[in-house]
Amino acid sequence: MSSTPFDLFVIGAGSGGVRAARMAAQRGARVAVAESGALGGTCVNVGCIPKKLYSHAAHFADAFEQSRGFGWTPGEARFDWSLLKANRAREIARLNGVYEKLLRDAGVTILHGRARLSSPRTVLVDDVEHATQRVLVATGGHSVVPEYPGGELAVTSDAMFDLPQFPRHLVVVGGGYIACEFASIFRGLGARVTQLVRGEQILRGFDEDVRGFLARQMAQHGVELRTGVRPASIERAGDALKLTLSDGSTLAADTVLQATGRHPNTAGLGLQALGVRLDERGAIVVDEAFESSVPGVHAIGDVIDRIQLTPVALAEAMVLVDRLFGSGARRIDYELVPTAVFTHPNVASVGLTEAQARVRHVAVKVFRTEFKPLKHTLSGSPERVLMKLLVDAATDRVVGLHMVGDEAGEVVQGFAVALKAGATKAQFDATIGIHPSAAEEFVTLREPVA
Repeated sequence: MSSTPFDLFVIGAGSGGVRAARMAAQRGARVAVAESGALGGTCVNVGCIPKKLYSHAAHFADAFEQSRGFGWTPGEARFDWSLLKANRAREIARLNGVYEKLLRDAGVTILHGRARLSSPRTVLVDDVEHATQRVLVATGGHSVVPEYPGGELAVTSDAMFDLPQFPRHLVVVGGGYIACEFASIFRGLGARVTQLVRGEQILRGFDEDVRGFLARQMAQHGVELRTGVRPASIERAGDALKLTLSDGSTLAADTVLQATGRHPNTAGLGLQALGVRLDERGAIVVDEAFESSVPGVHAIGDVIDRIQLTPVALAEAMVLVDRLFGSGARRIDYELVPTAVFTHPNVASVGLTEAQARVRHVAVKVFRTEFKPLKHTLSGSPERVLMKLLVDAATDRVVGLHMVGDEAGEVVQGFAVALKAGATKAQFDATIGIHPSAAEEFVTLREPVA
């Protein structure tokens, strides 16, 4: 048993856990953090950061070809999968070091090992007991592979960054943002990609116009989208994998990515034995102060299954630390959280979808435009842009903003501030646009669609 109890013991050194540990330590608390894997969690190691790096890599083939329309004569380009992997690994290792330095400089005790609770005030790390006044569970989530014959032959998104061989034919199972992103990335890097979606369309939960528009754009980029099907079985066929689908058809592939959902990491933590309430998906149920049903045991991030986004986990960490070691005045608002999907082209949204807006508001004005951006008037690419505004007719407030196009995340991040501030359509109209830019379309839309 540690001689002096910690004020806060954090289980999990992902984005939310690291932020909470560091901020608490900087406020004078005695803090420990336990992590069995690499520092930084999913986002740094097998999520946001490597995904965005690979997305950048995947754009170069198009960029080389499109440069011809601007007078360039590019030479022969060759993609080196091993070199990309090595460069990514080096950058992730650097970030792991940055996270360790941030924690140590703040005075946080780092314990490498698997942690579990033996009591609300005692944490075991590889069977060594540590006393603490409070516990924070920030263990994130994990990919889930449905059970079906041969399902163990599929890989999850965690494995995609370090595949031993680059797949000539990748089959992606799923229609969520992870599935769509990897389909776009590997198609851009040169693989043949078939995406299988059990439902009728990709990106469930996004605006319907966005879903359909992106599906068409991804198809133009060469992703073969098959809806209404799922794998029934997978078996080895020589060096390949043979998929039998629910409609009776078959596919041969080098790699099958199962990207059909993630569940919270709560198994093996000793939570249920202590009476910590979990929901049907295994997520920790917490109150507004991020405290579980057991006093002194808190949780934030993907493990509470509210909004699975790194910036949300960071915000939750700041609220919790302020409550435990500050004034307690800080709050988090889950309304108007912007999000981006790094497909080719990108998607970004903030606020309500059209369907949500029509449920919440009596009358909704819809402003929508679709166009070829200036760049592609010479590039030869057929890629187009979709932009959409949703306005509450009663108040003139903009309640939803959506974009599909290059750098959509960069554009929508700025507009998210405007929506958070309660901007009206009249204020959008009164704003001078930056010309020529795609973003200016958001302030020049004048006529609502019928």
